[in-house]
Formats: sequence, C-alpha cells, structure tokens
Amino acid sequence: MSITRSEILAQLERLELPDGGNLVSRDMVRALTIEGDQVRFVIEAPNADMARQMEPLRAASERAVLALPGVGAASVVLTAHGPAAAAKPPPNLKIGGHPKPTEGPVRPDGVRSILAIASGKGGVGKSTVSSNLAVALARQGRRVGLLDADIYGPSQPRMMGVNKRPASPDGKIIEPLHAHGVTLMSIGLMLDPDKAVVWRGPMLMGALQQMISQVRWGELDVLIVDLPPGTGDVQLTLCQKSAPTGAIVVSTPQDVALLDARKAMDMFRTLKTPVLGLIENMSTFHCPNCGHEAQIFGHGGVKAEAEKLGLPFLGALPIDLDTRLAGDGGTPIAAGDGPIAQAYAQLADRLVQGGIA
Repeated sequence: MSITRSEILAQLERLELPDGGNLVSRDMVRALTIEGDQVRFVIEAPNADMARQMEPLRAASERAVLALPGVGAASVVLTAHGPAAAAKPPPNLKIGGHPKPTEGPVRPDGVRSILAIASGKGGVGKSTVSSNLAVALARQGRRVGLLDADIYGPSQPRMMGVNKRPASPDGKIIEPLHAHGVTLMSIGLMLDPDKAVVWRGPMLMGALQQMISQVRWGELDVLIVDLPPGTGDVQLTLCQKSAPTGAIVVSTPQDVALLDARKAMDMFRTLKTPVLGLIENMSTFHCPNCGHEAQIFGHGGVKAEAEKLGLPFLGALPIDLDTRLAGDGGTPIAAGDGPIAQAYAQLADRLVQGGIA
C-alpha cells in the first residue's frame, strides 16, 4: 500500500510544539518527498535557538512517519532560518524616489522568468491568485519569488503571514523575506501599514525599479509580480523596463469586470507582453450548509472571452470562505490540501509544463 502526502501530514499534526501548534499548522515542514516506501522531509525552525531545542521533536517525527503502514524508511533533517532581519535599514535606504536612468531592461540576475498577474479592476481576487499560485509552484519544487507591486494597496504581507521589515546591509541591496517556500518583497514591508501612500507617478516607477533591481532575489525559476488594478504607471514601467515573459489576467465573470479586463489585455498587446491566459475567479459559490450552487457574479463569462480572443482559459476558481480565511490568516489555501489547493496545483502544473515556471 502506497503512502500519501496527506497521511504523512496528518501524522505530523499529532506532534505538538512546546510553544503551541504543530509542525503542519506552523508551516515547518519543507521538501516532503515520497519515493516508493521512502519518505524524506525537512523541519525548518524559525531560528537557530529553537532548532537546537527541537532535536527530540525531529526524532519523534521520524518515528511517527516510520510507524505508518507502507513506510519502509524515513529521513528527517532539521534546519533553521538565518538570523532575524535588522529592525530597520540604514537611514540612506529610501523607497519611492524618482527612477534612475538605465540602459536596457531592468531584470534581476538569476531570474529566469517574470510572470505578471493583472486585472482590469480591483476586487476580483488578483492578489489571492498571486499568493496561492506562488505557493503552489513552490510546492512543485520551483524556485519562486513574489513581488507585491500593488503600491497603493499592498496585501501580500498579510496574505503570506510576514510583517518584518527587510534588512539592507549596505543601504542599497534589500534582503527579501521568505514564507511558505516563496521569496517575498512588498512595499507594504517598508512603510507604515496604517499610512496611505500618496505618491505621484515618478515615485511609483522609482519604487518598482528598486524592488526589482535592488532586492537580492537570488536564483529563481519565476518571479510573480502582483500588479495593481488598471493600466497605469506601474504596469507601463514593468512591461517597458523588465520585459515580462507573459501576463495572466484575472477577472470575475460579470460584464462590468470583463469590460476592464479587456482594457488590461489591450494594454499588454500594446506593450508587446504576451497574455498567457485568463482566470475566472469567484466563479461559483457552493453553500457549505445545503450544498446549493449559485453563480453570484455570473458564470462562464471569462471562458467565453478567452475563446473569443483565442487565448487559453486557465481555469475557474470558486468564491470560497476557506480561501478568504486562509488569506486573512497568513497561510494561503494552496499550502494545504483540498479541492481549492488542488485547483491551484493544476494551474501551477500547467505553467510548469508550458515552460513558464
């Protein structure tokens, strides 16, 4: 009998941490692989001090997995994050200045592909799709970065469960944060979360340039850029300066959202950025009590639009309470198991098979 990922995680949920929660709820299980009857994974502690205290838990998790039917061997490695980021960067690191003149594209070294996630209007779930797609790709073994370029309304720090200010060792290079296997940067990590960003276009363009070129992204298979809604300065700067590999447009099925989605697609055509496909979000609501299915925002409009334009339709995602709770809680639903996580896994696999990620 073959062992499954969900059975292993269910077993690990039984092991409580000294300060509350378990290895799964605290998102400490990394690189879980199953090869025949052999199981391997990494326990990633938040810091070195905690890792030193967790050796008994590592041994206990290895024994617990070995006790499962179908497991012949188990290997568990204990590791830890590096030192905590500095409380604040040197005073000469400023975010949001005017862009610096550059020759050629502004593209991070080591980043193979840049994928823009866009929408014509706000409120269609573009940021939710961005964070979950990033996590789904990371779970498939891809090296993924997530850049929150929605400068007026950054939401990725909350959705990804991070709130530390990134460090800058020299006042120039910015060290990104890491969560759920994803390398993350957001303007929301650099500014007071309760303060409005009141910037003109050149400052937006300068901030985006900094977050692309001054962040130490490292080697990435794909950098996902969560764009703001609309067709403004940030989109223009990204497409002209960073030459994205392609864009995915997210829309709800209602006509009002599709009107703006068409404008977003026209913008990408004008800027010669390939549109890789469309996603219909908030497509269907399944009542958790009675099972009734309702199309609150209509249904099938995005698929019909994709067919009309000759573009790939990448899938329909439901409006779902668990997705909202997971995002508010800082652990994207794609980090777990279930129908929605599987939908994002299929979308991620399609991008991998297409050579995008």
